[in-house]
Amino acid sequence: MKIVIAPDSFKESLTARQVAEAIRGGFQRALPHADCLILPVGDGGEGTVEAIRHSSRYVKKTALINGPFGDEVEMPYIQKDSLALFEVADLVGLVKIPHEKRNPLKIQTKGIGQLILYLVEQGVKDIYVGVGGTASNDGGLGIAMGLGYQFYDTKGTELLACGQSLFEIASMSKDKVVPLPANLKIKILSDVINPLCGLQGATYIFGQQKGLQPDQFQEVDQAIETFYGKYSPWILELDGAGAGGGIAAGLCAFAGAEIISGIETCLDLIGFDQKVVDADLVIVGEGRFDRQSLAGKAPIGVAKRTPSGVPVIAICGSLSEDLPQLPFGNIVAAFSILEKSESLSDSLKNASLYLEHTAANIGQILALSNHYPNHFFQRGRFSFTGFSAG
Repeated sequence: MKIVIAPDSFKESLTARQVAEAIRGGFQRALPHADCLILPVGDGGEGTVEAIRHSSRYVKKTALINGPFGDEVEMPYIQKDSLALFEVADLVGLVKIPHEKRNPLKIQTKGIGQLILYLVEQGVKDIYVGVGGTASNDGGLGIAMGLGYQFYDTKGTELLACGQSLFEIASMSKDKVVPLPANLKIKILSDVINPLCGLQGATYIFGQQKGLQPDQFQEVDQAIETFYGKYSPWILELDGAGAGGGIAAGLCAFAGAEIISGIETCLDLIGFDQKVVDADLVIVGEGRFDRQSLAGKAPIGVAKRTPSGVPVIAICGSLSEDLPQLPFGNIVAAFSILEKSESLSDSLKNASLYLEHTAANIGQILALSNHYPNHFFQRGRFSFTGFSAG
């Protein structure tokens, strides 16, 4: 029996690889002879680059750039030939910013523009950028500054590369902009379709989880809309420009980037289709499984690429009440790993153990097919007809 284990990360708890390893441990306890292949994945959020590196032959490298508070930091990226990948969360991700310093209008993303220029100097021609999981909400202003754009207030004072500067911009200079090569392709890995501004935009939908207060939403959203209305109006109509607190907008407007599906690209880069062709079962997972998960995030992306007839089971931190009845696509069952009522911090701390327990329990059910083949399972490939979980 071949089990392909392809989960996303559990935000602020476990990387996709750690999730996959815990699940594999549970299945190996219950099904010691099963062939468990771990293929951690990502949809453009935190952990996507590491997931791709785990399953592919990319070399991990670093570059010195401006950090989230203006100091110089080492930024990781991975490279193979003239293709490089990095994720913004490695610079300004929520997990990188201490709770007491989480102010999305003060965090700087200038280093991302600097990294792009550095990669160009290294001969890179294709750059893939994961923009999810960020703690910033600058509308992409920092990206522009990292590429050489300068912004000034009414007194002619040059502004800092952070969201707070959006309220003070009076003019822009391109004198120090470094032209990007015509053959450079920058692709944003994201499955977020939210526009930059408005009630479904970056600020209103994602601002609070970054640290913005609801009473700030309107003025911040208006400042971003005013900025792009003046310098790049077409961005306001672009689906997905709201990803990463507007970082996607900055990359598209000032670096000529293109938004593509994060999970589809990840699966392509790790050779998922070839590795799943002979699978008997596929396991997906993420921290919270909800209706949004079925709209294009990692679990449904993996399920859609799984061959027809191969069951997919979701193992997740928690299950939302808004989930439709399963099966949904190839996903035939979904399990929450929570074992008892406890604090969020304890659940995060125990996530690896709970994942292993849940996988072992599912494995024990699968093992029943050896003893009771005519009950829940058909001979040959497993069938989950009549089997459900909640």
